[in-house]
Amino acid sequence: MIWTMELASSLEEAPWPATKDELIDYASRTGAPVEVIENLQELEDSDEPYESIEEIWPDYPSNDYFFYEDDSEY
Repeated sequence: MIWTMELASSLEEAPWPATKDELIDYASRTGAPVEVIENLQELEDSDEPYESIEEIWPDYPSNDYFFYEDDSEY
């Protein structure tokens, strides 16, 4: 299972929390790349829903990674 920012961004608007099957359905309906669906199919079968993309791909950068406040003066 290989995730990239491009692949993971396909799930940003997913209806979290969601089960594996719900995420696969969402990815199929929204036209996500086939790699996203393949990655989701490789997830462990569980009745517990995933709360966010970070539970699927722990290295997914948060918004804080991209947007930070620079306190330095110019």
